[in-house]
Amino acid sequence: MIWLIRHGETEWSLSGAHTGHTDIPLTETGEEQASALGSRLGSKEFALVLTSPLQRARRTCDLAGFGAHAATDPNLMEWNYGRYEGKTTTEIRAERPGWLIFGDGPVDGETLEQVADRARAVIDRCLAAGGDVALFSHGHLLRVLAACWLGLPPVTGRHFALGTASISVLGWEHETRVIRTWNG
Repeated sequence: MIWLIRHGETEWSLSGAHTGHTDIPLTETGEEQASALGSRLGSKEFALVLTSPLQRARRTCDLAGFGAHAATDPNLMEWNYGRYEGKTTTEIRAERPGWLIFGDGPVDGETLEQVADRARAVIDRCLAAGGDVALFSHGHLLRVLAACWLGLPPVTGRHFALGTASISVLGWEHETRVIRTWNG
């Protein structure tokens, strides 16, 4: 199974600002959320633990108790939002009415298909691990990854909201890829 763990709260996740590659820290609440993940994950053992290289994901991984066993994977970085980095949807829509990240994408950033290609590379790495895998990453990337896991178009990720410090589990029912737990 693939355990998707979104990082704890940051100032920008709290405000709704798009936080792609800007390397901002967790808030005090985010640190508390990350520590609580350790209790929620218990003594779960993973064949592989991967984390985004961005500090909000790495710190979440550390505080949850998995940092000593984690490897960074740049494919787990959040969507590159280009000129929309740090802006809220409301601010972007003032320039582009009706804009949606999953439909329109950012200006001068990654396309949805580029994000999906990275997500598929992570899935391939997970499948080769030979056991359960924990991924400490970001909201939009993990949503795209879930859609790719299910064999759905990447745009379908728009339907999978993820809260900060949430745990979701992807797995199988017989030979069919499924979501076992979402946004727990």
